Amino acid sequence: MNTFFRAVLSPCIGICSLDDDGLCTGCHRTTAEIARWSQMNDDERLRLMETVLPERETRRR
Repeated sequence: MNTFFRAVLSPCIGICSLDDDGLCTGCHRTTAEIARWSQMNDDERLRLMETVLPERETRRR
């Protein structure tokens, strides 16, 4: 049996609700990012996790 492993896990924390700006209130991703997550490569995911999402979270505070 082949198992498929993704090195970068989803930033989803189970608080799935979109705010007025179209961002998830839990993970701060856009609907496009959420929809595309399974097709992203690890480099794209890491960029989101390490750069984009923390910046969004900081701006929202």
